[in-house]
Amino acid sequence: MKSVLRKIIGSTSAALVVAVGAAVLAAPNGYAAPAYPFADPDPFYNAPADVGTRADGDVLASRSVAATGFPTAEAWQIQYKSTNSAGVPIAAVTTVLVPRGAPVNRPLVSYQPFVNSLGLQCAPSHQLFVGGLQETPALNALLARGWAVAVPDHLGPSSAYGAAKLGGRLVLDGIRAAQRLPQTGLGAGPVGLAGYSGGAMATNWAAALAPTYSPELNIVGAAQGGTPVNIGELADRLGGTPSDAFGLGFAAAIGLEREYPTRSPLGNGLNVEGLQLRDRMSNLCTDSILAAGAGMSLAELTDGPSILTDPSGRSVMDENSVQLYPGVPRTPMYVWHGSADPLVNIGPVRETVDKYCAQGARVQFDVIPGADHGSATVLGVGPAFSYLGDRFAGIPAPSNC
Repeated sequence: MKSVLRKIIGSTSAALVVAVGAAVLAAPNGYAAPAYPFADPDPFYNAPADVGTRADGDVLASRSVAATGFPTAEAWQIQYKSTNSAGVPIAAVTTVLVPRGAPVNRPLVSYQPFVNSLGLQCAPSHQLFVGGLQETPALNALLARGWAVAVPDHLGPSSAYGAAKLGGRLVLDGIRAAQRLPQTGLGAGPVGLAGYSGGAMATNWAAALAPTYSPELNIVGAAQGGTPVNIGELADRLGGTPSDAFGLGFAAAIGLEREYPTRSPLGNGLNVEGLQLRDRMSNLCTDSILAAGAGMSLAELTDGPSILTDPSGRSVMDENSVQLYPGVPRTPMYVWHGSADPLVNIGPVRETVDKYCAQGARVQFDVIPGADHGSATVLGVGPAFSYLGDRFAGIPAPSNC
Protein backbone atom coordinates (compact mmCIF):
# COMPACT_ATOMS: atom_id res chain seq x y z
CA MET A 1 0.00 0.00 0.00
CA LYS A 2 2.79 2.42 0.90
CA SER A 3 4.56 1.86 -2.43
CA VAL A 4 1.36 2.57 -4.34
CA LEU A 5 0.81 5.77 -2.38
CA ARG A 6 4.37 6.88 -3.06
CA LYS A 7 4.05 6.28 -6.78
CA ILE A 8 0.74 8.08 -7.16
CA ILE A 9 1.49 11.02 -4.87
CA GLY A 10 4.89 11.62 -6.42
CA SER A 11 3.33 11.59 -9.86
CA THR A 12 0.66 14.04 -8.73
CA SER A 13 3.23 16.64 -7.79
CA ALA A 14 5.28 16.23 -10.95
CA ALA A 15 2.05 16.60 -12.85
CA LEU A 16 1.38 20.03 -11.43
CA VAL A 17 4.66 21.26 -12.85
CA VAL A 18 3.68 20.56 -16.41
CA ALA A 19 0.00 21.36 -15.91
CA VAL A 20 0.44 25.02 -15.38
CA GLY A 21 2.77 25.47 -18.27
CA ALA A 22 0.42 23.68 -20.61
CA ALA A 23 -2.52 25.69 -19.33
CA VAL A 24 -1.07 29.05 -20.35
CA LEU A 25 -0.44 28.46 -24.03
CA ALA A 26 -0.74 31.41 -26.39
CA ALA A 27 -2.94 31.12 -29.44
CA PRO A 28 -1.02 30.90 -32.73
CA ASN A 29 -3.42 28.38 -34.22
CA GLY A 30 -7.15 28.08 -34.70
CA TYR A 31 -9.15 27.68 -31.52
CA ALA A 32 -9.95 24.17 -30.34
CA ALA A 33 -12.75 23.91 -27.79
CA PRO A 34 -12.00 22.33 -24.39
CA ALA A 35 -12.13 18.54 -24.23
CA TYR A 36 -14.85 17.80 -21.69
CA PRO A 37 -15.54 14.33 -20.25
CA PHE A 38 -18.32 12.05 -21.37
CA ALA A 39 -21.54 12.63 -19.44
CA ASP A 40 -22.02 10.45 -16.39
CA PRO A 41 -24.50 7.69 -17.29
CA ASP A 42 -25.90 7.65 -13.74
CA PRO A 43 -28.87 10.08 -13.63
CA PHE A 44 -28.12 10.79 -9.96
CA TYR A 45 -25.36 13.15 -11.13
CA ASN A 46 -27.61 15.21 -13.42
CA ALA A 47 -28.17 18.75 -12.17
CA PRO A 48 -31.87 19.51 -11.55
CA ALA A 49 -33.52 22.25 -13.54
CA ASP A 50 -33.83 24.50 -10.49
CA VAL A 51 -30.18 24.28 -9.39
CA GLY A 52 -29.75 28.01 -9.98
CA THR A 53 -32.43 28.86 -7.42
CA ARG A 54 -30.80 26.92 -4.59
CA ALA A 55 -28.31 28.10 -1.98
CA ASP A 56 -24.73 26.84 -1.95
CA GLY A 57 -24.59 23.63 0.05
CA ASP A 58 -28.27 22.81 -0.36
CA VAL A 59 -29.04 19.12 -0.78
CA LEU A 60 -30.37 18.48 -4.29
CA ALA A 61 -30.63 14.69 -4.04
CA SER A 62 -29.41 11.91 -1.78
CA ARG A 63 -29.29 8.14 -1.62
CA SER A 64 -28.18 5.47 0.80
CA VAL A 65 -25.47 3.20 -0.61
CA ALA A 66 -23.77 0.02 0.52
CA ALA A 67 -20.57 0.91 2.41
CA THR A 68 -18.47 -1.82 0.78
CA GLY A 69 -14.97 -1.77 2.24
CA PHE A 70 -16.08 0.19 5.30
CA PRO A 71 -17.58 -2.47 7.59
CA THR A 72 -18.29 -0.15 10.53
CA ALA A 73 -20.11 2.54 8.58
CA GLU A 74 -23.30 3.54 6.88
CA ALA A 75 -22.99 5.58 3.70
CA TRP A 76 -24.89 8.22 1.77
CA GLN A 77 -24.15 10.02 -1.45
CA ILE A 78 -25.35 13.60 -1.63
CA GLN A 79 -25.77 15.82 -4.66
CA TYR A 80 -25.54 19.45 -3.62
CA LYS A 81 -25.47 22.92 -5.10
CA SER A 82 -22.25 24.83 -5.56
CA THR A 83 -20.79 27.39 -7.98
CA ASN A 84 -17.95 27.11 -10.46
CA SER A 85 -15.16 29.63 -11.09
CA ALA A 86 -17.29 31.58 -13.56
CA GLY A 87 -20.13 31.97 -11.04
CA VAL A 88 -22.31 29.38 -12.76
CA PRO A 89 -24.45 27.13 -10.51
CA ILE A 90 -23.35 23.49 -10.58
CA ALA A 91 -24.37 20.22 -8.95
CA ALA A 92 -21.56 18.43 -7.10
CA VAL A 93 -21.41 15.16 -5.15
CA THR A 94 -19.94 14.08 -1.83
CA THR A 95 -19.98 10.68 -0.14
CA VAL A 96 -20.57 10.60 3.62
CA LEU A 97 -19.57 7.71 5.88
CA VAL A 98 -20.97 7.61 9.41
CA PRO A 99 -20.06 4.99 12.04
CA ARG A 100 -23.05 2.78 12.85
CA GLY A 101 -24.87 3.80 15.98
CA ALA A 102 -23.13 7.15 16.06
CA PRO A 103 -24.67 9.85 18.27
CA VAL A 104 -25.85 13.03 16.62
CA ASN A 105 -23.57 16.00 16.04
CA ARG A 106 -20.42 13.90 16.14
CA PRO A 107 -17.20 15.21 14.54
CA LEU A 108 -16.96 15.21 10.76
CA VAL A 109 -13.72 15.11 8.77
CA SER A 110 -13.83 16.20 5.15
CA TYR A 111 -11.05 14.16 3.56
CA GLN A 112 -9.85 15.24 0.12
CA PRO A 113 -8.16 12.42 -1.84
CA PHE A 114 -5.35 13.13 -4.29
CA VAL A 115 -7.56 12.71 -7.35
CA ASN A 116 -5.68 13.16 -10.62
CA SER A 117 -8.01 12.10 -13.39
CA LEU A 118 -10.21 13.43 -16.18
CA GLY A 119 -12.97 10.86 -16.59
CA LEU A 120 -16.01 11.23 -14.38
CA GLN A 121 -15.92 7.50 -13.64
CA CYS A 122 -12.64 8.14 -11.78
CA ALA A 123 -14.23 10.40 -9.14
CA PRO A 124 -14.16 9.29 -5.48
CA SER A 125 -17.92 8.71 -5.42
CA HIS A 126 -17.48 6.11 -8.18
CA GLN A 127 -14.25 4.55 -6.91
CA LEU A 128 -14.78 4.54 -3.15
CA PHE A 129 -16.73 1.29 -2.91
CA VAL A 130 -15.05 -0.69 -5.71
CA GLY A 131 -11.51 -0.64 -4.34
CA GLY A 132 -10.30 2.13 -6.63
CA LEU A 133 -9.43 4.77 -4.01
CA GLN A 134 -5.85 4.47 -2.76
CA GLU A 135 -6.58 6.26 0.51
CA THR A 136 -9.24 3.85 1.79
CA PRO A 137 -7.07 2.77 4.78
CA ALA A 138 -6.85 6.40 5.92
CA LEU A 139 -10.63 6.73 5.77
CA ASN A 140 -11.11 3.59 7.84
CA ALA A 141 -8.62 4.98 10.37
CA LEU A 142 -10.78 8.08 10.72
CA LEU A 143 -13.94 6.01 11.13
CA ALA A 144 -12.20 3.89 13.80
CA ARG A 145 -11.87 7.06 15.88
CA GLY A 146 -15.67 7.39 15.81
CA TRP A 147 -15.70 10.29 13.37
CA ALA A 148 -17.90 10.70 10.32
CA VAL A 149 -16.08 11.23 7.03
CA ALA A 150 -17.08 13.21 3.94
CA VAL A 151 -15.23 12.46 0.70
CA PRO A 152 -16.12 15.10 -1.89
CA ASP A 153 -15.67 14.83 -5.64
CA HIS A 154 -13.57 17.98 -5.35
CA LEU A 155 -12.72 18.16 -9.06
CA GLY A 156 -16.35 18.97 -9.77
CA PRO A 157 -18.84 17.83 -12.41
CA SER A 158 -16.40 18.43 -15.31
CA SER A 159 -13.42 16.81 -13.55
CA ALA A 160 -11.46 20.07 -13.58
CA TYR A 161 -8.22 18.58 -12.34
CA GLY A 162 -5.85 21.42 -11.31
CA ALA A 163 -8.55 23.98 -10.44
CA ALA A 164 -7.70 24.11 -6.74
CA LYS A 165 -9.79 27.12 -5.73
CA LEU A 166 -12.89 25.40 -7.11
CA GLY A 167 -11.92 22.40 -5.02
CA GLY A 168 -11.94 24.52 -1.88
CA ARG A 169 -15.47 25.75 -2.54
CA LEU A 170 -16.67 22.23 -3.28
CA VAL A 171 -15.21 21.02 0.01
CA LEU A 172 -17.04 23.68 2.01
CA ASP A 173 -20.35 23.25 0.21
CA GLY A 174 -20.00 19.47 0.61
CA ILE A 175 -19.66 19.91 4.38
CA ARG A 176 -22.76 22.08 4.40
CA ALA A 177 -24.67 19.41 2.50
CA ALA A 178 -23.44 16.59 4.76
CA GLN A 179 -24.66 18.48 7.82
CA ARG A 180 -27.96 19.46 6.21
CA LEU A 181 -28.95 15.90 5.31
CA PRO A 182 -31.03 14.72 8.31
CA GLN A 183 -30.13 11.05 7.87
CA THR A 184 -26.46 11.65 8.69
CA GLY A 185 -27.27 13.09 12.14
CA LEU A 186 -24.33 15.47 11.85
CA GLY A 187 -26.17 18.71 12.48
CA ALA A 188 -23.80 21.54 13.34
CA GLY A 189 -21.06 19.43 14.92
CA PRO A 190 -17.33 20.20 14.74
CA VAL A 191 -15.51 19.79 11.44
CA GLY A 192 -11.94 18.93 10.49
CA LEU A 193 -10.24 19.10 7.10
CA ALA A 194 -7.53 16.76 5.81
CA GLY A 195 -5.66 15.95 2.62
CA TYR A 196 -2.25 15.36 1.05
CA SER A 197 -0.68 16.71 -2.16
CA GLY A 198 -3.51 17.36 -4.62
CA GLY A 199 -5.97 16.75 -1.80
CA ALA A 200 -4.04 19.22 0.35
CA MET A 201 -4.53 21.90 -2.30
CA ALA A 202 -8.31 21.64 -1.92
CA THR A 203 -7.92 21.39 1.87
CA ASN A 204 -5.78 24.53 2.14
CA TRP A 205 -8.13 26.44 -0.17
CA ALA A 206 -11.13 25.37 1.92
CA ALA A 207 -9.42 26.59 5.10
CA ALA A 208 -8.48 29.90 3.48
CA LEU A 209 -11.93 30.53 1.98
CA ALA A 210 -13.97 29.46 5.00
CA PRO A 211 -13.83 32.72 7.03
CA THR A 212 -15.68 34.60 4.29
CA TYR A 213 -17.32 31.83 2.25
CA SER A 214 -18.76 29.64 5.02
CA PRO A 215 -18.30 31.38 8.40
CA GLU A 216 -21.14 29.36 9.92
CA LEU A 217 -19.18 26.10 9.75
CA ASN A 218 -17.49 25.08 12.99
CA ILE A 219 -14.15 24.10 11.44
CA VAL A 220 -11.88 23.34 14.40
CA GLY A 221 -8.73 22.28 12.53
CA ALA A 222 -7.11 21.47 9.20
CA ALA A 223 -4.30 19.02 8.49
CA GLN A 224 -2.46 19.06 5.17
CA GLY A 225 0.81 17.79 3.81
CA GLY A 226 2.96 18.13 0.71
CA THR A 227 0.87 21.09 -0.42
CA PRO A 228 1.65 22.77 -3.76
CA VAL A 229 0.82 26.32 -2.68
CA ASN A 230 2.13 28.18 -5.74
CA ILE A 231 1.41 26.71 -9.15
CA GLY A 232 3.39 29.39 -10.99
CA GLU A 233 6.51 28.63 -8.94
CA LEU A 234 6.21 24.98 -9.89
CA ALA A 235 5.86 25.85 -13.55
CA ASP A 236 8.80 28.26 -13.57
CA ARG A 237 11.09 25.86 -11.71
CA LEU A 238 10.30 22.56 -13.36
CA GLY A 239 7.85 23.17 -16.19
CA GLY A 240 8.29 21.49 -19.55
CA THR A 241 10.87 18.89 -18.50
CA PRO A 242 10.30 15.41 -20.03
CA SER A 243 8.95 13.13 -17.34
CA ASP A 244 7.31 9.78 -16.83
CA ALA A 245 4.58 11.78 -15.05
CA PHE A 246 3.99 14.13 -17.98
CA GLY A 247 0.60 12.56 -18.66
CA LEU A 248 -0.74 13.71 -15.31
CA GLY A 249 0.56 17.22 -15.91
CA PHE A 250 -1.05 17.37 -19.30
CA ALA A 251 -4.26 16.09 -17.75
CA ALA A 252 -4.20 18.91 -15.21
CA ALA A 253 -3.81 21.37 -18.06
CA ILE A 254 -6.91 19.88 -19.66
CA GLY A 255 -8.75 20.23 -16.36
CA LEU A 256 -7.76 23.88 -15.96
CA GLU A 257 -8.94 24.58 -19.48
CA ARG A 258 -12.30 23.06 -18.63
CA GLU A 259 -12.66 25.45 -15.69
CA TYR A 260 -11.24 28.51 -17.53
CA PRO A 261 -12.11 27.97 -21.20
CA THR A 262 -11.67 31.62 -22.21
CA ARG A 263 -8.53 32.33 -20.18
CA SER A 264 -6.48 29.15 -20.58
CA PRO A 265 -7.12 28.02 -24.17
CA LEU A 266 -4.90 24.96 -24.15
CA GLY A 267 -6.09 23.84 -27.57
CA ASN A 268 -4.96 27.09 -29.18
CA GLY A 269 -1.30 26.24 -28.72
CA LEU A 270 -1.31 22.52 -29.39
CA ASN A 271 -0.04 21.00 -32.61
CA VAL A 272 -1.76 18.02 -34.20
CA GLU A 273 -0.04 15.55 -31.86
CA GLY A 274 -1.01 17.63 -28.85
CA LEU A 275 -4.66 17.81 -29.85
CA GLN A 276 -4.74 14.08 -30.44
CA LEU A 277 -3.24 13.37 -27.01
CA ARG A 278 -5.67 15.76 -25.37
CA ASP A 279 -8.63 14.00 -26.95
CA ARG A 280 -7.24 10.60 -26.05
CA MET A 281 -6.79 11.55 -22.39
CA SER A 282 -10.05 13.39 -21.84
CA ASN A 283 -11.85 10.45 -20.22
CA LEU A 284 -9.01 8.52 -18.63
CA CYS A 285 -8.11 7.71 -15.02
CA THR A 286 -4.67 7.97 -13.44
CA ASP A 287 -2.87 4.85 -14.64
CA SER A 288 -4.04 5.23 -18.23
CA ILE A 289 -3.12 8.94 -18.22
CA LEU A 290 0.38 8.08 -17.00
CA ALA A 291 0.80 5.49 -19.73
CA ALA A 292 -0.48 7.79 -22.47
CA GLY A 293 1.96 10.61 -21.67
CA ALA A 294 5.00 8.78 -20.31
CA GLY A 295 8.29 10.45 -21.28
CA MET A 296 6.71 13.28 -23.26
CA SER A 297 7.26 17.02 -22.95
CA LEU A 298 5.37 20.12 -24.03
CA ALA A 299 7.91 20.93 -26.73
CA GLU A 300 6.79 18.02 -28.90
CA LEU A 301 3.09 18.82 -28.50
CA THR A 302 3.01 22.61 -28.86
CA ASP A 303 3.84 25.46 -31.21
CA GLY A 304 4.26 29.16 -30.59
CA PRO A 305 5.89 31.42 -27.95
CA SER A 306 6.85 30.66 -24.37
CA ILE A 307 4.04 29.03 -22.45
CA LEU A 308 5.11 30.51 -19.12
CA THR A 309 4.78 34.24 -19.89
CA ASP A 310 1.25 34.58 -21.25
CA PRO A 311 -0.54 37.12 -18.97
CA SER A 312 -3.93 35.45 -19.14
CA GLY A 313 -2.48 32.09 -18.23
CA ARG A 314 -0.41 33.54 -15.42
CA SER A 315 -3.57 35.01 -13.93
CA VAL A 316 -5.13 31.55 -13.90
CA MET A 317 -2.07 30.18 -12.12
CA ASP A 318 -2.19 32.99 -9.58
CA GLU A 319 -5.91 32.51 -9.02
CA ASN A 320 -5.33 28.87 -8.08
CA SER A 321 -2.19 29.46 -5.95
CA VAL A 322 -3.27 29.66 -2.33
CA GLN A 323 0.02 31.34 -1.36
CA LEU A 324 -1.11 34.41 -3.32
CA TYR A 325 -4.64 34.50 -1.91
CA PRO A 326 -4.95 37.38 0.58
CA GLY A 327 -7.30 35.52 2.92
CA VAL A 328 -5.87 33.66 5.92
CA PRO A 329 -7.30 30.53 7.55
CA ARG A 330 -8.77 31.19 10.98
CA THR A 331 -8.88 27.55 11.97
CA PRO A 332 -5.75 26.04 13.57
CA MET A 333 -3.60 24.19 11.03
CA TYR A 334 -1.19 21.26 11.04
CA VAL A 335 1.13 21.48 8.03
CA TRP A 336 3.73 18.80 7.26
CA HIS A 337 6.32 18.48 4.52
CA GLY A 338 9.25 16.23 3.68
CA SER A 339 12.67 17.86 3.95
CA ALA A 340 13.87 15.98 0.86
CA ASP A 341 10.89 16.70 -1.41
CA PRO A 342 12.33 17.59 -4.83
CA LEU A 343 8.95 18.06 -6.47
CA VAL A 344 7.00 20.38 -4.19
CA ASN A 345 9.48 23.01 -3.01
CA ILE A 346 9.34 23.54 0.75
CA GLY A 347 10.26 27.22 0.33
CA PRO A 348 6.82 28.50 -0.77
CA VAL A 349 5.21 26.37 1.94
CA ARG A 350 7.39 28.03 4.58
CA GLU A 351 6.54 31.44 3.16
CA THR A 352 2.84 30.66 3.26
CA VAL A 353 3.06 29.47 6.86
CA ASP A 354 5.01 32.61 7.78
CA LYS A 355 2.31 34.76 6.18
CA TYR A 356 -0.41 32.96 8.12
CA CYS A 357 1.54 33.28 11.37
CA ALA A 358 2.14 37.00 10.81
CA GLN A 359 -1.61 37.51 10.56
CA GLY A 360 -2.46 35.68 13.75
CA ALA A 361 -3.09 32.12 12.60
CA ARG A 362 -2.06 29.16 14.78
CA VAL A 363 0.06 26.80 12.70
CA GLN A 364 2.07 23.74 13.69
CA PHE A 365 4.58 23.26 10.86
CA ASP A 366 6.44 19.94 10.96
CA VAL A 367 9.27 19.11 8.57
CA ILE A 368 9.92 15.36 8.32
CA PRO A 369 13.70 14.78 8.05
CA GLY A 370 14.80 12.88 4.95
CA ALA A 371 11.27 12.33 3.62
CA ASP A 372 10.48 12.83 -0.04
CA HIS A 373 7.03 13.65 -1.38
CA GLY A 374 5.85 10.05 -1.34
CA SER A 375 7.18 8.89 2.01
CA ALA A 376 5.99 12.03 3.80
CA THR A 377 2.36 11.08 3.35
CA VAL A 378 2.77 7.85 5.31
CA LEU A 379 4.95 9.45 7.99
CA GLY A 380 2.69 12.45 8.50
CA VAL A 381 -0.80 11.01 8.43
CA GLY A 382 -0.70 9.63 11.99
CA PRO A 383 0.32 12.94 13.58
CA ALA A 384 -2.19 14.72 11.35
CA PHE A 385 -5.10 12.62 12.60
CA SER A 386 -3.93 12.96 16.20
CA TYR A 387 -3.83 16.73 15.71
CA LEU A 388 -7.46 16.70 14.56
CA GLY A 389 -8.39 14.50 17.51
CA ASP A 390 -6.98 17.05 19.92
CA ARG A 391 -8.96 19.82 18.22
CA PHE A 392 -12.17 17.79 18.51
CA ALA A 393 -11.36 17.25 22.19
CA GLY A 394 -11.08 20.98 22.75
CA ILE A 395 -7.35 20.93 23.55
CA PRO A 396 -5.74 24.28 22.69
CA ALA A 397 -3.91 24.13 19.37
CA PRO A 398 -0.10 24.16 19.44
CA SER A 399 1.85 26.58 17.30
CA ASN A 400 5.49 26.93 16.35
CA CYS A 401 5.01 30.22 14.51
